Amino acid sequence: MYEKKADEIIRGRRLNREDDLSFLTEGDLGSLKKGANRIRESLCGNYVDLCTIINGRAGRCSEDCRFCAQSAHYHTGARAHNILDEDALVAACHYSEGKGAHRFSVVTAGRTLAGDDFEQIVQAYQRMGSECKEIGLCASHGLLTEEQFVRLRESGITMYHANIETSRRNFPNICTTHTFEDKLACIRRAKKAGLHVCSGGIIGMGETWEDRLDMALTLAEYQVDSIPLNALIPIKGTPFGDLPVLTENEILRTVAIFRFINPDAYVRLAAGRTLMKESGREAFFSGANATITGDMLTTSGNNMEQDRDMLTGSGFDL
Repeated sequence: MYEKKADEIIRGRRLNREDDLSFLTEGDLGSLKKGANRIRESLCGNYVDLCTIINGRAGRCSEDCRFCAQSAHYHTGARAHNILDEDALVAACHYSEGKGAHRFSVVTAGRTLAGDDFEQIVQAYQRMGSECKEIGLCASHGLLTEEQFVRLRESGITMYHANIETSRRNFPNICTTHTFEDKLACIRRAKKAGLHVCSGGIIGMGETWEDRLDMALTLAEYQVDSIPLNALIPIKGTPFGDLPVLTENEILRTVAIFRFINPDAYVRLAAGRTLMKESGREAFFSGANATITGDMLTTSGNNMEQDRDMLTGSGFDL
């Protein structure tokens, strides 16, 4: 069955809300992973995309996302700082480019980015675009206006990151200071401004398999280009600090599901790779074809050298 489903998708069929998707959540995991890997090989090739991020403004966030160490609503001991200066941001981009990353993104804590902080970021992106020719520029600054998205595109940004986090049904259990529709409206504004979109979410926050399917289907409906999948790392001091961590098999099934439903997208491993053996090597044979590499925002990730060695040693192209 999985071979047949994979062949149909490779030939152009797309799964949707009208389909019986129980085979994705209830079927044999080994067969599901093989099917997802076939789709990845046929439609995306053997290339793995490497993205690096820097925490351009940390902590004191007004939003109450229950997973996040940077929310001002919780006491986690996470460090806080204002916008990094232009030279520091540009130097980080040069470093990532020199290490062979394909994309570089500045991520800022907070509901949005405005005023002098936004102007400072735009200036930094303009310098990155002129000085760093071998790396793509991405950005993650919350719920921006359409005018701001146009400014980002004109400064050299090609992709914008705005996670939907979970399903529409489950979103109020995750955050109450903004809505699921706020997230979708942000994606629409970014696309209208001519930007590609990177949007995914976090698994392991008490959601059901149906919630994970709904998130995957929503991202497919919005034709999202890159889908970062995070497995929750429970952080003490947050409301989700005592949740159990996911098993590797749960993460691998989720990766495969997202490949079946989003066959052309970058399915990007993000936080939680430490919950899997060999930094998630098996996930790249279960449908993943991209990853965030280097340190995460508040939890440590694999460094770039480790990832390059693991991926090239596994036969992938960088």
